[in-house]
Amino acid sequence: MDDKVVLSHDDLRKALVRIAHEIVEKNPGADQVALVGIHTRGAVLSERLHALVGELGGSQVPLGDIDISFYRDDLERREPLQAPVVHASHLDFDLDGRTVILVDDVLYTGRTVRAGIDALFDYGRPSRVQLAVLVDRGHRELPIRPDYVGKNLPTAPGERVNVRLEEVDGADEVAIVPAPAEASPAASAGAESEEER
Repeated sequence: MDDKVVLSHDDLRKALVRIAHEIVEKNPGADQVALVGIHTRGAVLSERLHALVGELGGSQVPLGDIDISFYRDDLERREPLQAPVVHASHLDFDLDGRTVILVDDVLYTGRTVRAGIDALFDYGRPSRVQLAVLVDRGHRELPIRPDYVGKNLPTAPGERVNVRLEEVDGADEVAIVPAPAEASPAASAGAESEEER
């Protein structure tokens, strides 16, 4: 099985620049805006967006990151050797009254985003939560829709979407991994990485 690269390094940067422009346009006077990335790759993307939004808006907005491992609804279904990798959360500013832009790499079922929203509200009460994702691959199980999308990427349920970032993986690209021919869609969907749920 060969990965099919659908976003190159340059494509990925252009997508983030476009998202940053949309964030600034949709939130004029961004003094009450904050960016919060979902670990792991969402946190990396939020750092990149933070720099871009700062360049475009002329001022830095607060930046944070959250770990949603214990907010997920599939913890009891995981095998013992599939324990989540837990990261520290960093939210060193008051969320109350802010527009928080939650950042993730891939939007799939919507369950990761739901967990991210639950985690956010344990830290404070934002006035609004907006969602920015690099890739929206469809197949939603919850009524969640992103405000900012780098790339809409129609996929089959059994396929995987791999986001690779230089800070984590040594390269910037988005690739689709075809579903194994012998695997059922349900089995393949169950094998999705944590970043894509």
